Amino acid sequence: MASAHEHEHYAVRPIGVVRSTLSAREDAPNQAFEGAPEAVLEIDPALTDALHRIRVGDALIVLTWLHLADRDVLQTHPTGDTSRPITGVFRTRSSDRPNPIGVHRVTVTAFEGPTTLRVDALEAIDGTPIVDLKIGLREPPEAQQPHR
Repeated sequence: MASAHEHEHYAVRPIGVVRSTLSAREDAPNQAFEGAPEAVLEIDPALTDALHRIRVGDALIVLTWLHLADRDVLQTHPTGDTSRPITGVFRTRSSDRPNPIGVHRVTVTAFEGPTTLRVDALEAIDGTPIVDLKIGLREPPEAQQPHR
């Protein structure tokens, strides 16, 4: 049965690009905490006003378009470890997936210009398109309470 949305298309316009010392997919760690270098987010100067009130120390969620991903992959071994069972990509953080949107939590460490932000560890490779930035989510107060 055909999906009601099967023939719909949505246009996503990049707002910027990642600049990183990572130049190839095989060089990038699976997660930022696995040794990813700091990076620079170059945001389109036409969007300067959208960066208003972002400060050094802010936690951001960076949404990227993983442009080198294989969009036909539906199952994979998590973290590329063949000893782990094949798993549907929606249960993994694999970059290979039907819509390769990367989700990265970073902290702004410096502004290098009005639309250039240096951030801490980011596992995206150089040239990765940025599709959005969002302020990091706060945890609700009950999530900060110890479990009883």
